[in-house]
Amino acid sequence: MTPLDDALTRLDAARTPADLFGADAAEAARRYRRLARAVHPDATGGRTHDAFTRLNALWRAYHGADAATITGGRHAYRLDGDPIGGDVAELYPARTDGGTRVLLKMPRDPRDGDLIEREATALRRLATHGERRHRAYVPRIVETFRHRDAVTGAQRRVDVLRELGGFHDLARVRRAYPGDLDPRDAAWMWRRLLVALGFAHRAGVLHGAVLPEHVMIHPDEHGLVLVGWCNAVTGPGGRVPTMVDRHAGLYPPEVPGREPATPGTDLFMATRCMTGLMGDRTPPAMRAFARGCTLPAPHRRPSDAWRLLAEFDDLLERLYGPRRFRPFHLPPTDPAPRD
Repeated sequence: MTPLDDALTRLDAARTPADLFGADAAEAARRYRRLARAVHPDATGGRTHDAFTRLNALWRAYHGADAATITGGRHAYRLDGDPIGGDVAELYPARTDGGTRVLLKMPRDPRDGDLIEREATALRRLATHGERRHRAYVPRIVETFRHRDAVTGAQRRVDVLRELGGFHDLARVRRAYPGDLDPRDAAWMWRRLLVALGFAHRAGVLHGAVLPEHVMIHPDEHGLVLVGWCNAVTGPGGRVPTMVDRHAGLYPPEVPGREPATPGTDLFMATRCMTGLMGDRTPPAMRAFARGCTLPAPHRRPSDAWRLLAEFDDLLERLYGPRRFRPFHLPPTDPAPRD
């Protein structure tokens, strides 16, 4: 039996932390390090993510807060739950030493630290740009630092983000409304997404990955935050560095073609997100509007999100009359499957 097979067998058999680590503290630490080396995703190409998550949950339960603290920046961060898996990184719920709830964003592959740094660069710029009310449309970055993995020694870039309470992504909305979303509900989400993009583009930042998992909405307050800035482009002529394969149909041609990104790149993807939510319920006039935003040639698409928002508001008034608040309810759904 290989060390990996042995570790997985022990994890499967464990029902309590003591089952896995025993009663002696020194021996427990040795067992944890041995198991962590065997099932660490860095050593298995990411195949043992779930096993590593379970191991650390048992270790936290056994050893308390000291074993679940990450330092490296201005604060000590106490981990406060299992990680949330993304396409590039893991998001670890945590608290600062002052009690503020945050998310620690760390790449699964240490070589993707440049993508975490892209996000930090974009969010720092957005934190000082434009009107304060528009900054609420993007995550707030607390700090960024390098963290050394105690098990493998790998260095990872970490972005510390303020936690978003009460928000859900558009993938969650889609699961809640598999029969397609009422366009009147999609309308306020689309409007706010255009505001977020207009704010970012005026600051010289392109998002590069406007995907359902990156658009977070607050159902009760009709809030929206655009997250996932690891593919942000902050310089002229920049290209979107990576794609999410399962969302290949949401990207405009210039992204797989490795051509420079433009504001129209983000607007194309935002449009595909919203029409995907509405499906067959998309009104014909809204379909025509969407076609203009998703033309293959970048220079033929709209490039000013603020101007596009004004056009969209005119369209909504023609369809539904004067704007008014429409309560939105997000019913419970089954948890999203991991990728």
